[in-house]
Amino acid sequence: MQKNKGLVVVVDDDEDIRLALSMLLTNEGYQVMEAGSPAELASITARLTPHLVLLDMNFSRDTTSGSEGLEVLAQLTQRNIATVLMTAWGNIELAVKGMQLGAADFIEKPWDNQKLLGIVDKQIVDKQIAKIAIASDATAKQAVNRKTNTETVSWVAESEAMQQLEAVISQIADTQASVLILGENGTGKSLLAQRLHQLSGRNSAPFVSVNMGAIPENLFESELFGHKKGAFTDARENRQGRFELAQHGTLFLDEIGTLPASVQPKMLRVLESGEFEPVGASQTLHADVRVISATNADLDQLVAAGEFRRDLKFRLNTFVLTLPPLRARQADILPLANSLLAKFSAKYHKPALTLSNDVMALLKNYTWPGNVRELSHVIERAVILCRDSDILSAHIMLSELNSPGDVNGEEASSAVQADDSELRPLDDIEFEMITKALKKYQGHISKASAALGISRNALYRRMEKYQLDKEEFDLE
Repeated sequence: MQKNKGLVVVVDDDEDIRLALSMLLTNEGYQVMEAGSPAELASITARLTPHLVLLDMNFSRDTTSGSEGLEVLAQLTQRNIATVLMTAWGNIELAVKGMQLGAADFIEKPWDNQKLLGIVDKQIVDKQIAKIAIASDATAKQAVNRKTNTETVSWVAESEAMQQLEAVISQIADTQASVLILGENGTGKSLLAQRLHQLSGRNSAPFVSVNMGAIPENLFESELFGHKKGAFTDARENRQGRFELAQHGTLFLDEIGTLPASVQPKMLRVLESGEFEPVGASQTLHADVRVISATNADLDQLVAAGEFRRDLKFRLNTFVLTLPPLRARQADILPLANSLLAKFSAKYHKPALTLSNDVMALLKNYTWPGNVRELSHVIERAVILCRDSDILSAHIMLSELNSPGDVNGEEASSAVQADDSELRPLDDIEFEMITKALKKYQGHISKASAALGISRNALYRRMEKYQLDKEEFDLE
């Protein structure tokens, strides 16, 4: 009798799919339980903790949004139950979102049996290894957390624009002067602030970052300066503000232009004298903190409109550094992409991945309206979708309609109009994409299937469905 390799729960509203997966996994030595709905899954997990859950994304008739599956995924992730998503072919964005929310992996329907078993085996083994390592890892994590403030921040500055910026950084980093960082959204202003901190004499002290745009107006003062217990209705205990937490280190105030007028005089005072009082306190505290701020707003305009104090602006901008947009630093695109590739490969437990020549050309020629943040999201999605060792152009999803590729701006515009005016059968679109991939790779099944994000067997099944012969596409 085969040894029990672990408990797997199959969650799908289709009884045939549950039966097929149950038979497949049972034959491989897994204990399998079935659930036809999230409620049935909840009943199982209330009594048992499975090693793995295979989770369909939709349960209601005619629903394709995946919202039900994502809700269940959030509950399973909270309980640290490994989850592999099952998604219909072509619904890749939903799978990517699930991976970002904590799913271990995803499998497409119809699935390839060997591929599915490989994913299940890997997740069970990873879970067992993680369980063994938890005790020793806790000590290591504490050590890493203690070192966080002194670790070197990754930084790419190979382009001429960034080399010029780097020259200024080297001159002002190890000073106490306030710095205002300007730049478009997503250019990496927070990363620049961290670099200034790392190159300063304060790098062994905390680096504290505050997203000013995310703080409700009535909580600004408490967030920055702290409060005493009982200072207001919800003040149930003493709380340190960000200035206290950053003592002897660096305080980074992102989106400084959102600072309310009522708090600006207190901010000016702490910048001038270092003095402040927590909300509800009578004792004056002294902050030994270097302040770095950032904004993509025009502070001069805000000053002219009476929304931002002129004297506060002068206190913040002893030095002004402007981060160029990614489109103006083309020499940095591929080094940044490779750095992000290594980061996300580690995050999603992928082997070393490389960018294909097509992808490198695509990345270099794209205009990157979302800057480094957009590049990060594009690479993360590509890593999740990649099933081999190479990132291919099919894994790259760019947002601009006039981005480089097979479709030019005029064609893209007409495609959008077609979307608005007429719908095409899914089979037509599938046939078109398959023939396009086969033509591009001259009938090479492995390359075409990888570009489409499906298995070789799945491609063969679809070729049979549309009576396509790979020899027709072999141009050699």
